[in-house]
Parts: sequence; structure tokens; C-alpha cells
Amino acid sequence: MLINPNTSTATTAMMTAIARRTLGQALPVRGVTAARGPLMLTDPAALRAAAPEVLAAGLRAAAEGDCAALLVGAFGDPGLDALRAATGLPVAGLGEAALLEAAADGRPFGVATTTPLLADAIAERVATLGLVAAYTGIRLTAGAPERLSADPVLLLDRLERAVRACAERDGARAVVIGGGPLGEAAEELRARCAVEVVAPIPAACRALTRLLMPA
Repeated sequence: MLINPNTSTATTAMMTAIARRTLGQALPVRGVTAARGPLMLTDPAALRAAAPEVLAAGLRAAAEGDCAALLVGAFGDPGLDALRAATGLPVAGLGEAALLEAAADGRPFGVATTTPLLADAIAERVATLGLVAAYTGIRLTAGAPERLSADPVLLLDRLERAVRACAERDGARAVVIGGGPLGEAAEELRARCAVEVVAPIPAACRALTRLLMPA
């Protein structure tokens, strides 16, 4: 089950569609939207407020007994550790999965995103995961996140500029797109940029697949 901490059903549908394309028919995906909270998680307070909503949704899914794994559909991974402790199910978060994939084998990586107020939280997540030595930094898009999300063409242009800056100015060999609602843009950027672009939803799906089907 994919849990969207944002209260946007359109975002849930988009992220669920990407997860389904990634996982195929072997692992069906059900998307759930948070009952309460903001339309976008753009600051630390919103991340903190989203955590109990994510935990509640995961606990409901675990109690129903028809859920094999949980995916937290936000780059800040709200409620991720609590879900792991409380449900006993395999759980993946967009941020953790994408950052670990980007930094595999010590590869230099950066993050491109639209949320400047979460830059410190992203750096803290990088440190918690032990990836500081490989982290080349964050590049932020110009413009308010809400405005960019309402204009897909402008969003794609600004994110592409940020990705290129990560590679050309900072030396990143992989760039993570930092945001679940940026999922469609991340997919498009993979074809538009020479540097490897790590899309967070597919990365989390691959992490879940490894947990559910270990080699």
C-alpha cells in the first residue's frame, strides 16, 4: 500500500500509477490519501504533522490483513520508523530509498527539489543514513513550490536546471528528485538529462521488492 501524506487524491493517483508501472502485476498497489493535513509538505512542521497520519493509515492497513508492505509517499519519510516498529511489515520511504540508491558504491550524488524550507531536513536525512561523504549538496528551483506544482511545464524546466547544476557545478553523478509529487517530472527528466536521475517512487518500489523477494 502506498500512503500519501498529502491530502491530494490527484497526487495519490499519480504516485500509485508510477508504483504500478514499476512493480507490474506481481505486486498490486493500493493508494491511500491522508485524511488530514496540507496539500503539500513544504516545511518541517508539515512533515511532523504528517507522521501520525501516516502511522494511522499503516496501522489500519496492517489490521485489515490484506497488505504485504507499506510505502511512505513523501520524500521526508514521515512516520517511516514508527511504521516499521508498529506493524512488522516491510516499509520503504521515498527519501531513504532514493538517497541510498543514488549513493550506491559511494557515488557522488545531489538532490534537486522545490522545497527550500526542507533543505536542512534533507541534509539531516543524508547524515542519518551515513551518506555525507558522497553528498554534493542540494539545488533548489526558483519559485514557490505551490506555483510550480500548478504548472507542469515550468516545473519541468526549473527542475531540469537544478539537475544540471547538481551535475555540472557540484560534480554529482546521480541526482535525486526530492519529492513524491514530483514523480511525473522525475520520470521525464530521466530521458532529458545526461546525468543519472533517481526518481523516488521507483526507487522505493525497488527497495520494497528487495524486502519482499530477497535474492
